[in-house]
Amino acid sequence: MRLYWGRQRSRDAGIDSRSLLTALRQSTLDAIARLFESLDYSSLGAIYCDDGGEAFWEERRGPAQELGIQLAEVLMGRLAPKGRSLYVGAGVAEIPALIMERLELDREVRAFNLRAPEVTLLNHACRGLPFRFQAADARAAQGDVDHLCIVSVLNDPEGFPELAALSSGRANPVTFDPDVFAMERRAVAALAAGCLEKLHRPGLVTTSLEEIPWITDWCARQGFTCTVEDEDYPTAIVGDPVCLIRVGDAAAFPSNRPD
Repeated sequence: MRLYWGRQRSRDAGIDSRSLLTALRQSTLDAIARLFESLDYSSLGAIYCDDGGEAFWEERRGPAQELGIQLAEVLMGRLAPKGRSLYVGAGVAEIPALIMERLELDREVRAFNLRAPEVTLLNHACRGLPFRFQAADARAAQGDVDHLCIVSVLNDPEGFPELAALSSGRANPVTFDPDVFAMERRAVAALAAGCLEKLHRPGLVTTSLEEIPWITDWCARQGFTCTVEDEDYPTAIVGDPVCLIRVGDAAAFPSNRPD
């Protein structure tokens, strides 16, 4: 089967990304706004930053909500109702998409995050909403999914410092440790495979541009088609642009586009 390496243009696959953008209902936007209002940004600041956490969230809070809504609108046009999504390393940035999936599409969402203190804060803010974050390895999730969201996980500088430095072009040739990098590469490959094997085909992957090689490499090894859509979307917290990758039979890929 053919593997599309790099960023296959969405128009080549017959997709106009603008036509798949669907506005959220006001009730969904209100739920997103209430959740962002209820987050404990002081405590989140200590989790996301070594110092200057409050200033970080003062600057990023609005853009995180706005850009998260924009991505949620894009995903709403890609995902079929009543499906199932797995969010790996889910945090504040993923909140709008999670709410959209539950309230607009009646989809099951499974949100995993290894940072237990952040999970506690997120679940406190999400009281009353029909989903919960789990402080566990996403590979423990049961069942398959038709959408995998894995953004800034496979290149996480905290978990994989040497690999992340190389991925972003910041590796110092004097101090770079190839042995540590080799161990991190094996760990990331195992993490990517453990999550991607849960993806039903045809399926959708939401990931960052830096993480594309891990997705396309896994698809090549499995013999699956893999199409990286042309358009990418800005993010406010980590700053890595996000893209969408369609895995499997592109011709049969589900769409929620209105007629």
